[in-house]
Amino acid sequence: MFVLGLTGSIGMGKSTTSAFFRAAGIPVHDADAAVHKLYAGAAVAPIEAAFPGVTVDGRVDRARLGAVVLKDAEALKRLEAIIHPLVGGAEKAFRDAARARGHTMVVLDIPLLLETGGERRVDAVAVVSAPPGIQRDRVMARPGMTADKLEAILARQMPDAEKRRRAHFVIESGFGLDAARRQVSDLIRALSGSRRS
Repeated sequence: MFVLGLTGSIGMGKSTTSAFFRAAGIPVHDADAAVHKLYAGAAVAPIEAAFPGVTVDGRVDRARLGAVVLKDAEALKRLEAIIHPLVGGAEKAFRDAARARGHTMVVLDIPLLLETGGERRVDAVAVVSAPPGIQRDRVMARPGMTADKLEAILARQMPDAEKRRRAHFVIESGFGLDAARRQVSDLIRALSGSRRS
């Protein structure tokens, strides 16, 4: 089973690209979605213990947690030490289920794939990229986003140029949805002969 790691910085169109893979019948494991589930389940108690006051009604309040960890590298490391093993367990269950169903290719949608060394867990890396102006416009259009928040997020992410350099494939999302969809279709065809057990 071929495992493709899909990544890209904030505002690059990774979620849309991920949806194109799903629409083509390729199973996708969304690391962000896994975290959302954990924030309402298994991660609540250990996160509240590490960061008192960040849970509300039995769920992690992302805004409260973000206010604590976004600009504090040590706090972020403590959070990652809680979350990463739980997300890893969800990813393993996804891989096992896909293999059992006979899929020959899966996608791991992981925002910080390269920043966390996740490329060692995949057979190839695809980076979704767009010009900086398009990226900024997309992100600043999000509710509650500010220039300061964007800068703090970008400071945690590997520069796009470095991601492109380290990728096996680059999906350009700045030319519209149809162009990006075609690139995904071309990539699936190119990888359709690849197999790994």
